[in-house]
Amino acid sequence: MVATAATSSFFPITSSPDSIDSKNKKLGNGSTNLGGIKLKPSASSGSLQVKANAQAPPKINGTTVVMTPVEGFTSEDAASSLPPRTFINQLPDWSMLLAAITTIFLAAEKQWMMLDWKPRRPDMLIDPFGIGRIVQDGLVFRQNFSIRSYEIGADRTASIETLMNHLQETAINHCKSAGLLGDGFGATPGMCKKNLIWVVTRMQVVVDRYPTRGDVVQVDTWVSASGKNGMRRDWLVSNSKTGEILTRACSVWVMMNKLTRRLSKIPEEVRGEIEPHFMNSDPVVAEDNRKLVKLDDSTAQYVRKGLTAYDLMV
Repeated sequence: MVATAATSSFFPITSSPDSIDSKNKKLGNGSTNLGGIKLKPSASSGSLQVKANAQAPPKINGTTVVMTPVEGFTSEDAASSLPPRTFINQLPDWSMLLAAITTIFLAAEKQWMMLDWKPRRPDMLIDPFGIGRIVQDGLVFRQNFSIRSYEIGADRTASIETLMNHLQETAINHCKSAGLLGDGFGATPGMCKKNLIWVVTRMQVVVDRYPTRGDVVQVDTWVSASGKNGMRRDWLVSNSKTGEILTRACSVWVMMNKLTRRLSKIPEEVRGEIEPHFMNSDPVVAEDNRKLVKLDDSTAQYVRKGLTAYDLMV
């Protein structure tokens, strides 16, 4: 009987029209007797009032039968338009909660992938944002570059122009990461106040092997003192996968007034900005004071005339 009562509370009990007509009897005072419940018309409105009949529940074979009371309605049209009370439409709507949980998990997974990003292929750029990072106690700047198809020559290796661009880019990014980039071109804030700029007086580049297309090169750069009024910057270019040294470069920088175009000593304010970033190390390239000999027909070892651009490419 408990199961019957529980079922009747969730699922409506349908009755045939004949049984409804036999149970609904018109009372003399204008009310309607509906299965032990008296319905009286309201005096103020056309709606019906529901009044439960205080009668003992009927018994069948000595067992009490629980009857489902009618909760009430205003008219026949309103009663017929109400949805039946079933177990399904009484459950809460979980779709919004599931959508919120899914959104949270997707956002967390995206953040985790960004923090734990690793290259899937060895030929992919290791530094995804091209910014680089400071290593070795904050004195060395390291940045990776992937050799692109438009950076190689006819021999399928990187050109000297590509290597020089990498050296310049890492030098600028090193100043930016150290907080010394005042005008966007390597000058410190103190240098900008005094109209000073850096100029290169000497540059030595030794290439052991040129990288090929698809290689990822690792460029390390640092600065050191050079005399009283100079600064030395070194670069070490290697293959990021094998560690093979590809290129070594060394340069000397001095200051010049961009208005007068004259060399200048390093002011104390500027020296205080750059000296904390100096690294006590030897040059990666031994100083070579040799000068290039001017070639002409009398000093050249081999002379060949009448060449065209096609012959030089071949």
